[in-house]
Formats: sequence, C-alpha cells, structure tokens
Amino acid sequence: MASYVAPGLRDKFETLSSELKDCILARNVRLQTLQDLIQVLEDIVKEGEA
Repeated sequence: MASYVAPGLRDKFETLSSELKDCILARNVRLQTLQDLIQVLEDIVKEGEA
C-alpha cells in the first residue's frame, strides 16, 4: 500500500520538512484529514521518545 495525502491536506503537508515528509510517507498511511496527519506526527514523536 502506498501512502496517500488528500488534495485538501496537501498544502499543509508540503510545509513539513523533506525528512519529516519522507518519514510519514514511509509509513504507508492514508491522510484524509488534518487529524490523520496530527495522529501520524504524534506517533512519530512517541517513537522518538522511546
């Protein structure tokens, strides 16, 4: 499964750093809403704290 970023969310997604975008896309996620994006970012932060 390839990651997907909904067109309405793409502008916000593009403001992230290239490294962070790559990290998100490598997770094979489906980002439909801002809440989806926030959840993935929270997961990344939690993993970094472990």
